[in-house]
Amino acid sequence: MRIAVLGLGEAGSMYAKAFVEASWEVVGFDPRSVEIPGMTSATSIAEAVAGADAVLGLTTAAHAAGAARDAAPHLEPTAVFLDLNAGSPQLKQAVADEIGERAKVVDGAVIGSVKKFGAQVRVILSGPDADSAADVLRSIGATADVVSDTIGDASGRKLLRSVYMKGLGALISEAMSAGRAAGEEAWMRAQIVETLVDGEAAVTRLDEGTRIHADRRSHELGDSLELLSALPGNWPVTEGARRRHVDLALEAKPDFAAELESVPTAALGDGGDRLGFAHSSIKPIWPSGPIAGRARTVLVNPGDNRALHEALKVVRPGEVLVIAGGGYAERALLGELIAERAVNAGVRGIIVDGAVRDVSAIAEIGLPVWAVAVSPAGPYKSGPGRVGETISLGGAICSTGDYVVADEDGVLVLPIDRAAAALRAGRAVLADEAGRRVEILRQRAEANPSA
Repeated sequence: MRIAVLGLGEAGSMYAKAFVEASWEVVGFDPRSVEIPGMTSATSIAEAVAGADAVLGLTTAAHAAGAARDAAPHLEPTAVFLDLNAGSPQLKQAVADEIGERAKVVDGAVIGSVKKFGAQVRVILSGPDADSAADVLRSIGATADVVSDTIGDASGRKLLRSVYMKGLGALISEAMSAGRAAGEEAWMRAQIVETLVDGEAAVTRLDEGTRIHADRRSHELGDSLELLSALPGNWPVTEGARRRHVDLALEAKPDFAAELESVPTAALGDGGDRLGFAHSSIKPIWPSGPIAGRARTVLVNPGDNRALHEALKVVRPGEVLVIAGGGYAERALLGELIAERAVNAGVRGIIVDGAVRDVSAIAEIGLPVWAVAVSPAGPYKSGPGRVGETISLGGAICSTGDYVVADEDGVLVLPIDRAAAALRAGRAVLADEAGRRVEILRQRAEANPSA
């Protein structure tokens, strides 16, 4: 029997080895060079699936439909095409549509830890030919359960399970971070261990696994939320779990803020829905160049900076202080001394929906600052004020942890779960504009050949 494994990541490599050990003829394809003893490496998807009795799709959800499209013309009519990528029911149907009648398409979902159970991990299956896929998996000792004859049902069940499992992983990783930050890591770990059947091993697996796979799992939870949106009720824990995964994924990209800085706010807005811009009155007080970073929000009473002093005690290096001052322009919320303290704290910049003073000194210090106005009048320090709450920055909603991008045109707030997509879209806008600019200049040159 011959099997093709498309995608040789953690799960794909594990299955390839298991089928080799079960005396199957195994052909693998991956864009990277992956060597597995006993496996033949193919140079294309077409080469891998040609003549295969079964195909395992493990390319990641982003490439699942494309892989199916590339495989379809080369599949045997009797072949079982088992898509095991974690994705939505709609994605699985898209895979089935790409294959059509050329092979037997089965929706598969891995239920459990591949790291813990290996090739014996439980898989649930759906589709008219799910029994055939179950036989393939059982040949390597896997637990394979058929749940229905409808493509998408297996993946739908996995997404429902993800509401619990990914939420639990997010909760544990956040609890462990809190324990570390409070100097109580061992105590926090002990509290979690007492509540988990697998104790230490489960804490390690969920904490570390959540951090390693945060990016992929954030997309999976997005699919979970889409599924839940059709059901009655609200799902704040799942939404929070997704935000936690996105947060961890961005933490693993230390240059992400610098990448955002390289794209103008106008392009970021044009690439999205053009929402999230602060009022146009908030402008740089000196030509510092663009900045981007995670927001640390401050809500002040107009003309009073007591909360700003509190924020300077908790702000983290690289963050942007974002101050909701009600647009009050007649009393400065900060000047040279606060700017010096902000630099000492590693603040990337300050954005004020209000006034500032000591412009020349702030420029000399080198702290990027955006504000509504400049006023020599100093602030009151009576309060009230709040740090870390969701605020309105010149009409733009901003929460601590969101990304803020500011340049000479103005200020844009990007919710954390949209920041990566905004960066991709902004870059696409720049590329498109560059192409159009070349065409405009060409037309000008043709119209004015002597110029």
